[in-house]
Amino acid sequence: MGKMVWKILGMGSAAVAAGLATRLVDRIWRGAGQDTTLDPKNPETPLVKALSYVTISGLAAGTARTLATRRAAAYYARSAGHLPKELTDTDDDTDTDA
Repeated sequence: MGKMVWKILGMGSAAVAAGLATRLVDRIWRGAGQDTTLDPKNPETPLVKALSYVTISGLAAGTARTLATRRAAAYYARSAGHLPKELTDTDDDTDTDA
């Protein structure tokens, strides 16, 4: 398996997961009786509601993307016998002993 396969698998699964998470948050938001036409960018939207919505949807999308990418990496590792190179590169200069 090559670099292109990982890009498609990793980014594709993350995008799908984030989209599904956002749809789920929208459905829960409406089910909770909140405004279905909420636009967080609109200055007439109450700030607390706008921040609540973007916080919840951002957290859900980020969590879904992380979980989907981890599952995709596990699938890649099972199929190829190793993790994608992008996940095994340790070029960062962080020192864990400090």
